[in-house]
Amino acid sequence: MQEAVFGRASNLKRGEFRGSAGEYFGIWIVNILLTIITLGIYSAWAKVRRNRYFYGNTFVDGHSFDYHARGLQILIGRGIVFGYIVVYNIILSISPIAGGVLALLMLVLLPWIVMRSLRFNARVTSYRNIRFDFTGKTWGAVVAIIFGGLVSVFSLGILAPFASRWLYGYIFNNLRYGDRAFQTDPKIGALYRVWLPAFLLMVVGVAIGAFLGMMAYYGFEGIDESMAEPEVQVILAIYGALIPAFVVWAVAAIFYRVGVRNVVMNATIFDNRHRLFSDIGRLRYFWIVLSNLLVSIVTFGLMRPWAAVREHRYVITHSGIIVDGELGDVVASIQNSGSAVTAEYLDLEGFDFGF
Repeated sequence: MQEAVFGRASNLKRGEFRGSAGEYFGIWIVNILLTIITLGIYSAWAKVRRNRYFYGNTFVDGHSFDYHARGLQILIGRGIVFGYIVVYNIILSISPIAGGVLALLMLVLLPWIVMRSLRFNARVTSYRNIRFDFTGKTWGAVVAIIFGGLVSVFSLGILAPFASRWLYGYIFNNLRYGDRAFQTDPKIGALYRVWLPAFLLMVVGVAIGAFLGMMAYYGFEGIDESMAEPEVQVILAIYGALIPAFVVWAVAAIFYRVGVRNVVMNATIFDNRHRLFSDIGRLRYFWIVLSNLLVSIVTFGLMRPWAAVREHRYVITHSGIIVDGELGDVVASIQNSGSAVTAEYLDLEGFDFGF
């Protein structure tokens, strides 16, 4: 039954973004000015205004999402992080050992902080007056973030698909809409298929960086004595190797991230009946990101609102849900069960730490 439903394109409810660059520019410029005037304090409220605009203009099946966070909650979370950074740098300048202990403490607390942030962001999001929720525990975050990160690093990225599977499994398998659960089980083979092109790009980036680094190191010998100094040659070699390598790695990261998103969302089921959907084109998305960056640089950031709306619209348009029946029936069922966490209820448990 599920395969038949998932195979019918008529059941696909694609996302729709109804905002415009002109509207968002007004919000964006006010946010920038007030953030500057208040020395960054207003940035928390700026995030609320920005998210409310994007959520409120993101529609699925004719209904939009809502964002219910308050600026003070975000400000407190950022204040905690900022305070830690200040204290860490002060202690590090006095005692490197104590600074190392404090850094280790943050590493230990990181999974808990991420878990609380995921819970907060889920609970301040609603669709059709029903809240999302996140029920993940700290140990799950330890496995998904710390262990997964270590596995990726020490395997030189070869085991990154496993880390991605653990991370998105932790997120989606603990996500709730009302009392209805999401479930995901992305196949490791599918993840490796989107990993391979990205990994090959990274290898190419290393090769290009090594070649250009050697060219930079030896290229000025016999041309200019000042440029042939060993220190200058080393600096040129480092920059000649790292800059192109980082550019290629950034492209690889975009390709991998988009590929993983498609695999994970297409493997995610909601309420045991409805499947999420994503068909973002990796080349198209890369072009959007690249052209947005270039336009923003050329216009000194003034076209950033246009770039943000353009990227968001593309992602939302290529996302959706394949429904078994009607989404309205799902909402009515949740409401009738009496288990809906409605938008009138705001859980103050948690802050947005920005992770």
